[in-house]
Amino acid sequence: MKAWMILLTSLLLLGCAGVQAPALNGQAAFDDALFAPLQPTPAAEAALALTPAMQRFVAERVAPQVWRKGPQQALLDALATPGDLLLEYDSAYTRTAGEAFAARRGNCLSLVLMTAALARELGLSVRFQEVLGTPLIEHQGGFTFVVGHVNLALGAPLERARSAFDSALVVDFLPGQDLRRQQWRLIDEHRVLAMFMNNRAAEELAQGDAPAAYAWLRGAFAQDPGYAPLFNTLGVLYRRQGAFGQAERALRTALALDPQDMHVVANLDVLQRLQVARDHHRQAVAAAAGGDLAQAQAQLTQALAASSGTGEQSRYAAKLAWLKSLGATRAH
Repeated sequence: MKAWMILLTSLLLLGCAGVQAPALNGQAAFDDALFAPLQPTPAAEAALALTPAMQRFVAERVAPQVWRKGPQQALLDALATPGDLLLEYDSAYTRTAGEAFAARRGNCLSLVLMTAALARELGLSVRFQEVLGTPLIEHQGGFTFVVGHVNLALGAPLERARSAFDSALVVDFLPGQDLRRQQWRLIDEHRVLAMFMNNRAAEELAQGDAPAAYAWLRGAFAQDPGYAPLFNTLGVLYRRQGAFGQAERALRTALALDPQDMHVVANLDVLQRLQVARDHHRQAVAAAAGGDLAQAQAQLTQALAASSGTGEQSRYAAKLAWLKSLGATRAH
């Protein structure tokens, strides 16, 4: 069943300030040698780039209605009108503005990027907002995604920029949102682009393309070094590569930037359990090589207890079963 996008609008007074991240040496969390030769960093400007088809849409579908409705309402009506650009909500993939326009679908970030690009073509002022509250949890390819939410506010044309946001039209692409009760904070374009690139990194990681994920994360860092979630994604990427030291450094950077993020704390716990499990596994291998099968079994039992991923658990369980069968054979 298709979930059609519901576009919500509300005329609100804007006045929240952004949040400043603490200064950290986030560059130290990156280890290019693990992914050499590096893939080129994707171009961030592509996320908000206007395509010729989008320009034609503004000129032919929106601009003729501006004199009657005003630019904000003319754009929003065109976004929600069958025959113009009726949109479909799709959380599976984070698209650029141009990709979302061409596909007529996207997640909230993709649709925000598309709407911002169209609004700017009309000369409107645009502000991005991060909606605060409990994030959604999604599962894909063995990964758990913590899904935040963004929307945007369309202000008056740029020539009236000083008062453009005295009152602005807030546009949200998720159903069930009470815009007048929302809590949010303003974010700048660099933060939005970092969000986009971090999303793409997580999606590449879920598809098993670690070098591409790393390239997207380098791009996210270039846009906004204080964006904590990119370091969380980086930590998960390192963990998947078996680079536990680098993973811990990245996750602790994320936690320093956002000490309240319990998802980072959970990832650190998983990492520490994996480290303990691997230590026991190394000791089991050493004991087995020395002929001490009882000690090897004891160490593998502890490795199995400490492991959390199904892959590690299956591997340790198989080795433990093999050792037990070997011990039983020798006993006979």
